Amino acid sequence: MTCGWLLLVCALLPFSFAAWLPAQQPTPELPADVGQLLSLTNRDRATQGLGPLRWSTDLADAARQHGELMVRHNDLQHQFPGEPDVPTRAGRAGAHFRAIAENIAIGPNAADIERQWMHSPMHRANILDPRMNVIGIALIHNRGEVWAVEDFAHAVERLGPSEIEGRVIGLLAQQGMKNATATADARQTCEMSHGSAGGSRPRFIMRWEGSDLSRLPDVLVSKLQSVQYRSAAVGVCDSAHSGQGFTSYKVAVLLY
Repeated sequence: MTCGWLLLVCALLPFSFAAWLPAQQPTPELPADVGQLLSLTNRDRATQGLGPLRWSTDLADAARQHGELMVRHNDLQHQFPGEPDVPTRAGRAGAHFRAIAENIAIGPNAADIERQWMHSPMHRANILDPRMNVIGIALIHNRGEVWAVEDFAHAVERLGPSEIEGRVIGLLAQQGMKNATATADARQTCEMSHGSAGGSRPRFIMRWEGSDLSRLPDVLVSKLQSVQYRSAAVGVCDSAHSGQGFTSYKVAVLLY
């Protein structure tokens, strides 16, 4: 018996979210059956030309908490009364992501559970989702059955404001804007819905929010390519999704 769940956060920008991968952590020593299910999942992805999913201790912790609750209720559900939903409990466990999905099942062993999931369109889609890059698994043995929770996510980096600003300044340099710095005026402008802070008068202001720090918005790139601007100010501010769970970065760039 199986069940699947999927939720993706909507992109707020009209460009690709080929996200930076978080720094890779070593895979801990896993129980034999959990390691087997991880290997089987990555094997199935490999047959479709997809890269392997990296282990996430945060997702595994969230999966185990939910798996124990399923056993307690003796029922397969993605959310029980009074329990947080999948994104909330993954976020509370410490995960940062822009997409998340979950498979649950009961079976005699890990191999059988993987076969069940691969023969179910929804679960197969979660396993073979090219956007996912990390995984956490919990297998709980109870009365001769294995209760399984498999959480997937498209993880994003956990960056502080100065790190985000540094990334954006680097992207500006790649577009030829060498004179770019992080400023208090840009940070305050980031928090505003229109206009700019301070006494400076930028010729162009770009505000955006997203989870991809691998490229600049197309509109901003077009402005930079016009070679009309001599300097830039960069600032970040708090995003509605800047904490744990669904995570995005809110940025402002002022061109002078």
